[in-house]
Amino acid sequence: MLHKTRGITLSYIRYRESSIIARVYTEDFGLQSYIVNGVRSAKNKTNKIALFQPLTLLDMVVYYRDDRDLHRLSEVKTPYPFQHIPFEVAKSSMALFMTEILSKTLKEESGNPQLFRFLLTSIVYLEEATEQYENLHLAFLLQLAAYLGFGPENAQEFENQLRERSVPYMADDAMNDALTTLMSQPVDTPVRLTRTQRADLLDALVSYYRIHFDNLGEVKSLPVLREVLG
Repeated sequence: MLHKTRGITLSYIRYRESSIIARVYTEDFGLQSYIVNGVRSAKNKTNKIALFQPLTLLDMVVYYRDDRDLHRLSEVKTPYPFQHIPFEVAKSSMALFMTEILSKTLKEESGNPQLFRFLLTSIVYLEEATEQYENLHLAFLLQLAAYLGFGPENAQEFENQLRERSVPYMADDAMNDALTTLMSQPVDTPVRLTRTQRADLLDALVSYYRIHFDNLGEVKSLPVLREVLG
């Protein structure tokens, strides 16, 4: 049966000679995989494969059956072509990090409209922001954790969980105030952090995710993000 839904591209792998299998987080069906035929063919003049770059926003018409793991697309387009994320180092580094975290943590194959709207808002902000977005990845990690069911209630709980696992993390009042804002306010809320504080909090947040995801493994985009943003 055909359904209309919105989606966010996470990744794709090559499939046979000219096709791909794309992993897409959809508004109505959660995480799904789609066969996309012919996008790698020399005869393909539409550059449709660009729709499956990380975090691309999609309008989709899909064939869906709940007894299948692999689905097909009837129609796909982007309502919001990126003008900045693929071409600016800071934004592309952040986008790759966000994509990798989502790929490692999103598992549910059912719709979660509230989570989808949060992801959409974060991606649009990353695309459109011209300044003061250097803490977006931190707010994203904290608020995503809440949607996934393991977000800390407050800065003290965050610190306690890290201490219980012997994760080094030293926070003063300023850091705790920043953490509270990042946790509870919209992702575009300005927060004052030094480069060192930002780097320390990023490492602590990745450690926090490892507490709740034993198979998180190496976050390959993390070194680049540290270098670019701290």
